[in-house]
Amino acid sequence: MNIVQTDLAGCMILEPRVFEDERGFFYESFNADKFTAAGLPAAFVQGNVSSSAQGVLRGLHYQWPKPQGKLVSVLEGEVWDVAVDIRRGSPQFGRWTAAVLSADNKRHFWIPEGFAHGFVVLSQRALFTYACTATYDGAADAAIRWDDPTLAIDWPVSQPELSAKDARAPFLADIAMERLPTWSA
Repeated sequence: MNIVQTDLAGCMILEPRVFEDERGFFYESFNADKFTAAGLPAAFVQGNVSSSAQGVLRGLHYQWPKPQGKLVSVLEGEVWDVAVDIRRGSPQFGRWTAAVLSADNKRHFWIPEGFAHGFVVLSQRALFTYACTATYDGAADAAIRWDDPTLAIDWPVSQPELSAKDARAPFLADIAMERLPTWSA
């Protein structure tokens, strides 16, 4: 597994070693020993799969006070995936990073606890998978507006298809500080 550090400390792109021949391919999507050696969590407690059409944008989502770290990847299609540091007191607060994830590049993106996450589908359809470090808690569920001007995320779409929840999500500046994760050195 090759680990690519992003420009946002804590967020990493994981490139598995792929064994491919005329029959197809094989790769490890998770190995607890390798994750632990790389300083990543080796305990995931919930797995999710979503299917979305081209132009669908999901996010920016997070949970607080029960944050989730997420290992995300794409099984079919292609997405542009974003992580935003929203931890109060973080020197990276409000900064974002992005990666293209696809069935072809087989990359995984590690998004640590305390980060908001979202993606937009670039292909006709995408099958997206999440391995999470905490279970979903509806009371902790939260979102930030995808087009928040203070974040200035350079989304590759201008008119995405949004859920009602995402369309009415607040701007980061409008979220009470106690509803944001905290940073610890």
